[in-house]
Amino acid sequence: MDGVQLGARFSIATNRLSFCGPADAEPALYAAIRAPTGGAAARRALGGFEALMPYLEAIAAKHALDPFDRRVVEAYWIGNDLLDAFGPKEFRSLLDALVRRGLPASIAARLIRHLPAAPIPHHMFHVAFVGVGAVTGHVPTTLANMESCRPAWATVRGPGAPGTLQVSRSSLALAGDRLVLGPSVLEEVRADPEVVPDAAPGREVVLHWGWPALTLAPVQAEALRRYTDRSLEAANEALPGLGTFGGAPTS
Repeated sequence: MDGVQLGARFSIATNRLSFCGPADAEPALYAAIRAPTGGAAARRALGGFEALMPYLEAIAAKHALDPFDRRVVEAYWIGNDLLDAFGPKEFRSLLDALVRRGLPASIAARLIRHLPAAPIPHHMFHVAFVGVGAVTGHVPTTLANMESCRPAWATVRGPGAPGTLQVSRSSLALAGDRLVLGPSVLEEVRADPEVVPDAAPGREVVLHWGWPALTLAPVQAEALRRYTDRSLEAANEALPGLGTFGGAPTS
């Protein structure tokens, strides 16, 4: 699949929930998922996703690639070596771009004051550091929403009720003012066989808002774990100062 198709797989769930992106994006995204290539309509639709595009554009600019190059999209949602060269300077510029897309300038200024030494333009870091819904204002930043929004790996255990899969998924937990990976939990999730036809027992999928977006190859599953760990490490450096889980910011 190409980068537009990969991006559509992750973005369609939040668009269905009216959390982000153009209101009429879903048909184009679903058509792209099922088509041989992503297509211009889905690319235009993804261009309207408020928080997504600044990340894709920042990764692409760093490596002289198209924002919808498959490697760029994979870097943001799953993780790969395109993320490794980023530093605080690039992430400050990325925050400026998020402000132009809707992130309140006051939040951006607070994030810049507490920017960790190794920020990473991965969706897990966005969820944990910038905050779920911080750009659009459509979703409160709670632990439950962070758990739903992050790309979470899950092992397929078997079919559930019609149209669902039983999965054992990783979980996000709070230890003091730090985010950690907790124990695996068994869950039944809705799944579209047109999207994950190879989600057989024992295979790993990645969930976004409870939606199995992709069946992971082993190398992708390992990368998602590695870059999730890196994202949490960087975010946890900043979270005590940001006061994300303690009400008002501490500074």
